[in-house]
Amino acid sequence: MLFRTATVNPRLFQRHASHVWQFSRLLQVSSAQQAYLEPLESHPGITCLYLNRPQSRNAISTTLLQQLRESLETVHFDKSVRVLILRSTTVGSFCAGADLAERRTMTQSQVARFLVELRDALGKLESLPMPTIAAIDGPALGGGLEMSLACDLRVAGHDVTKIGLPETSLGIIPGAGGTQRATRILGPSKAKDLIFTARTLSAAEALDWGLVNYVSSPGTTAFDRSLSLAETIAKNAPLALRAAKQAISRSEDLPLETGLDFERASYETLLTSYDRTEALQAFKEKRRPIFKGE
Repeated sequence: MLFRTATVNPRLFQRHASHVWQFSRLLQVSSAQQAYLEPLESHPGITCLYLNRPQSRNAISTTLLQQLRESLETVHFDKSVRVLILRSTTVGSFCAGADLAERRTMTQSQVARFLVELRDALGKLESLPMPTIAAIDGPALGGGLEMSLACDLRVAGHDVTKIGLPETSLGIIPGAGGTQRATRILGPSKAKDLIFTARTLSAAEALDWGLVNYVSSPGTTAFDRSLSLAETIAKNAPLALRAAKQAISRSEDLPLETGLDFERASYETLLTSYDRTEALQAFKEKRRPIFKGE
């Protein structure tokens, strides 16, 4: 009997090997690591912050919260990160909010401490110097949605059906910035509608409301669209991205004239940077600039 030797397409093999490596890398992460950072080797400058509690749809436990804070403190000072994507390790998940099972075992003082630490963590997320994107590939409810609101941009998977702040149906109100950040993003009227009714929105509805910036195309995930968006952002000058983020974020707190002064000061610090000189030279030479973040 004759046997035919199979031929392997090198490109398919390399792609498969890359997926196997990424999957094996996730398996190597200790099950105790409920939140951790992982640079995307295939996309220099882009790092993911993973939520890793698949059995509970990434409900925010005290351990996840502690590791989230540690990850945020680490990435804050990492100048190699041009864009950060917040995502789940599990397909079809994002963050289902607080871990209510754990919450039932906590004392009042423990709950109070948890809320203070959650507020601190989302403040750290919001104040990161680099652009941040939330890849919402599953339910984003309560504290999960509040976490995404602390990111600069939000991308929802096209088939996601549960995005909302249901706290009033549970006898409380959003306690991790939902009343404040949702109001700044949606305006008071829509924020009241969302919170008073405790309604959940589909991805398409959230896009229509202005709660998310993008929805992925059918057949693709929120992470796919987030990665494409991150690639577009990461091509630009890192120092300029950080200065732009800071100027925009401060605009809510400053009178117009003071804000304009702050913008001008931020602008002037970039004029002597290597990246500004490189951009002008690249324009002259009709090529893409190679930015270094210097």
